[in-house]
Amino acid sequence: MNPRKLVVLMVLAAAIGSFFLFDLGQYLNLQTLKTHQAAIADYRDHNPVSSVALYFVIYVLVTALSVPGAALLTLAGGAVFGVLWGTVIVSFASTLGATAAFLIARFLLRDWVGQRFSQRLTAIDEGIQREGAFYLFTLRLVPVFPFFLVNLLLGLTAMRTWTFFWVSQLGMFAGTVVYVNAGTQLARIDSLGGILSPALLGSFAILGVFPLLARRVVERIRRNRVNARWPRPRRFDRNLVVIGGGSAGLVTSYIAAAVRAKVTLVERHKLGGDCLNTGCVPSKALIRSAKFLSHVARAPEFGIAAADARFDFAEVMERVQRIIAQVEPHDSAERYAGLGVEVVQGAARIVSPWEVEIDTADGERRRLTTRAIVIATGARPTVPALPGIEDIDYLTSDTVWSLRTLPRRLLVLGGGPIGCELAQAFARFGAQVIQVERGPRLLPREDADVSELVMQRFRDEGIDLRLQHQAKAFVKEGEQKILIAEHAGEEVRIAFDTVLIALGRSANLRGYGLEELGVRCGRTIETNALLQTNYPNIYAAGDVAGPYQFTHTAAHQAWYAAVNALFDPIKTFRADYRVIPWATFIEPEVARVGLNEQEAREQGIAYELTTFGIDDLDRAIADSEAHGFIKVLTVPGKDRILGVTIVGEHAGDLIAEYVLAMKQGIGLNRILGTIHIYPTLAEANKYVAGNWKRAHAPERLLRWVERFHTWRRGADEESASHRALANGCRSRWWAVDRDASAR
Repeated sequence: MNPRKLVVLMVLAAAIGSFFLFDLGQYLNLQTLKTHQAAIADYRDHNPVSSVALYFVIYVLVTALSVPGAALLTLAGGAVFGVLWGTVIVSFASTLGATAAFLIARFLLRDWVGQRFSQRLTAIDEGIQREGAFYLFTLRLVPVFPFFLVNLLLGLTAMRTWTFFWVSQLGMFAGTVVYVNAGTQLARIDSLGGILSPALLGSFAILGVFPLLARRVVERIRRNRVNARWPRPRRFDRNLVVIGGGSAGLVTSYIAAAVRAKVTLVERHKLGGDCLNTGCVPSKALIRSAKFLSHVARAPEFGIAAADARFDFAEVMERVQRIIAQVEPHDSAERYAGLGVEVVQGAARIVSPWEVEIDTADGERRRLTTRAIVIATGARPTVPALPGIEDIDYLTSDTVWSLRTLPRRLLVLGGGPIGCELAQAFARFGAQVIQVERGPRLLPREDADVSELVMQRFRDEGIDLRLQHQAKAFVKEGEQKILIAEHAGEEVRIAFDTVLIALGRSANLRGYGLEELGVRCGRTIETNALLQTNYPNIYAAGDVAGPYQFTHTAAHQAWYAAVNALFDPIKTFRADYRVIPWATFIEPEVARVGLNEQEAREQGIAYELTTFGIDDLDRAIADSEAHGFIKVLTVPGKDRILGVTIVGEHAGDLIAEYVLAMKQGIGLNRILGTIHIYPTLAEANKYVAGNWKRAHAPERLLRWVERFHTWRRGADEESASHRALANGCRSRWWAVDRDASAR
């Protein structure tokens, strides 16, 4: 422990211990105050300044140490100093003492609590920043909440000290007046509990709820003021208009139709968005074909002497298009129309908080009035403004699907998930792939050991990794295309035939009327926890809203956007991002949920690490896929899961068990107690839980159990010898008796 904290803790323990050891509480009870009231008043009359100072110091100490007596001291303030001065003195003394307790708790415990309960504390801190002052004011107004607990618990949060001080001063004032005034009638008081009647408690409760209600009303007035300059229609054509037909837009529309709302979905290109047309579906189709080729190349590993696969790259890309066409009906206009959604192909523009103008594909212009709008316009590949980039006919994850000829030399710019997936796939088709990453490793959001395993596999498959290369410009020298990059302070020239830009994605913010309307945007549309923009009836979901750019999180956000848009202010829900999984579909496959080691260290979160090597798993060995590992981060000393990383075959499927466990609060003990089919890859989840259990075996208890078993073995052996002796004696007596009978 920090030496300063140790000193403070020792002083605090000594002070509180002395209070109880010397029974100082006997001087802070109602009977003692009544008995010595006259003497105290006499001392006050002869020593007015010192009496105030002494009383003030005692009050601050009692409150700061959180020992019993504050209520009695408040009564004494009224009895000794009267209503006016008693209220003034008690008000400041109680606030200073409460603030001291607040700071002591923060100094001693906040770091420790932050390490053990980081995620929960972060969520609490966010709430405190939003409405902490109002919550504290409510707690201070209602005397049924023990004030010393309020002091200590809020010290563990990120509330500013000055905010705590002035809100406490204001919030405790009403209760202070009541107690000080009661102190002036000390002779009539029989108990401290009798001061607060049920009616008075009810009044305090109403006062406590009032600021929260007022906060909601003021917030709604403030937000609705944004709409004030726009005329609100008396009637609306739609309950909801959704702009964008990707994952977020489709799910939002589906939910609205399911609850019988009248909804229009507008998409300017193709329904299904990037995921269906240029992202998840085509990339996984391409990866599957490439994986087959990799298995052919590994034929001897499967006991097959030789295998050969002839392919036409154009036919592979046509298969990708066939896969898209096969999935397309799931996201078709006909399907959604059948579900009750009006689907319009065209370009939508928001012209007021209540109106959306649509230029349809048929050349018609429509204007719809709507109670709410959800913006789900997705994102597009980020293209850097590098000199010469427009002269080289670059590809992105949107346009790579037009290829029908395999590039001889493919330069992949970017080492994130998209760049890695496509780099490995094209290398397996036979392209000479050069992957350029400005950082020291691929997949920088993953742990270093994960990146190392991936990079080793890429090198083994012939991918030329150029790490710590910063792209500077593209040039053409005749027919030769060259990337000029900086590496270790020197200029490097990298020749290529085709370049694929894979540097992330940027939200689609332009062309929808957001700037004209004044919808706040940064890299994405700014939203609150309800997914509202600065216009209370305009929402955003999916890639355009962030913070995650995954299809499954877009669908997850869509539920919140739809329900809040349709039922606010009757019922609203805050978007929940506590358990977000994702996967990168390379070999070895990488999947994660929650924290990894890198993030835990950056956030200062204490954790225990448990691992299991998949190379030791029977099914992985049988499949010749014995590589990778599982890493589970847990709360120190407990089986509660903070995060999981899986590297290996079907990692994206195996992670689902941990997603469920984290969402439902299931720990490793219960995973260990769950039957997993043998032989499957899923057994790895059980084995890593078993490793955790072995590391937390109750050694002291097991030693006692060992003694118990030793004792039982000894008792059984002793009983056996006794039985043998008894049987021998019985035999001898029987023999003697038999001989005697014979004689």
